[in-house]
Amino acid sequence: MNGKKTLYVCLGVFALMLANAASKADPQPAKPPLAPVQVNIDNFSFSPATLTVAPGTTVTWTNRDDIPHTVVSDDKTTFKSKVLDTDDTFAFTFSKPGTYDYFCSVHPKMTGKVIVQ
Repeated sequence: MNGKKTLYVCLGVFALMLANAASKADPQPAKPPLAPVQVNIDNFSFSPATLTVAPGTTVTWTNRDDIPHTVVSDDKTTFKSKVLDTDDTFAFTFSKPGTYDYFCSVHPKMTGKVIVQ
């Protein structure tokens, strides 16, 4: 082969290698991480009281009251915070779809709900 033919063959092989690598690439770009969601505990209530999130979302509760509170799932096993003093936080990542009712174990009339879909 002469110099030009060798160059064209090399360029062709390189182009095929690039095309092959591109075809093996993941067809869907990586999803950005989900933004965390904030729930405030204030005036003996959860705000928002009900929220809807996607699977994989982390919800963070912050106690803005001067009174201690907790965040406990109704089944008492899915999630359970320690007693949260003023400005303390508790976070939980919801990995599975479903409806998660919760309450404050210190003040059981305080309730909330996270819907994961």
